[in-house]
Amino acid sequence: MDKVRASAAEAVADIPDGASLAVGGFGLSGIPAVLIQALHAQGATGLNVVSNNCGVDGRGLGVLLADGRIARVTGSYVGENKEFARQYLSGELEVELVPQGTLAERLRAGGAGIPAFYTPAGVGTQVARGGLPWRHAADGTVAVASPPKETRDFADRTYVLEHGITTDFALVRAWRGDRHGNLVFRKASANFNPLAAMAGRITIAEVEELVEPGELSPEAVHLPGVFVQRVVELTSAEAADKQIERRTVRA
Repeated sequence: MDKVRASAAEAVADIPDGASLAVGGFGLSGIPAVLIQALHAQGATGLNVVSNNCGVDGRGLGVLLADGRIARVTGSYVGENKEFARQYLSGELEVELVPQGTLAERLRAGGAGIPAFYTPAGVGTQVARGGLPWRHAADGTVAVASPPKETRDFADRTYVLEHGITTDFALVRAWRGDRHGNLVFRKASANFNPLAAMAGRITIAEVEELVEPGELSPEAVHLPGVFVQRVVELTSAEAADKQIERRTVRA
């Protein structure tokens, strides 16, 4: 039952080339930065990443992206990463863009064992009709486009079929966690972290504060330990290292 690993390097050591990863965070809020850095040092490549966004240049998943470690991204937002745009438009990176709420539900559904669901999001657009460019050719033409999706009417309204997502591994960050893997997320870090954790077959959580089993009130637990296989305790410096994507202050 003790899921704590000695280090982030040990926790990610068996992630192979070509693995699929669900990664928590929104912008730079709640990203598992220490696990991402450990994975970068470990050297796995050809990764298939599912995350709301792909970090920014030089931070978060942007570190893996800059070294060409990511082959495919399923996400909702890519606007803060110039290297992402360059790789996508040059045909080096395959990208599946998904409506944000749909991405959240696809991760939750996968973690709950639900293979597919119907949603009105995307009906009447290329999300449903197909034709979104997943991969470009070197000359800028579309090499791979999204396929059309099944639609169905319920109560005189059209819905599109979306499939649940499961991945080989998940990397998430929590505020507090115990040795059994029960996790508590603080404020904005409770974004895609619980959903990504549910979707991973092997979920690795970095926690800012590690407590003993029984110290977390059951009512306070946001994600039960059944979804978490490995826990890494951060140092105080690692826990405090939180970047701001766009810092705005008064004059």
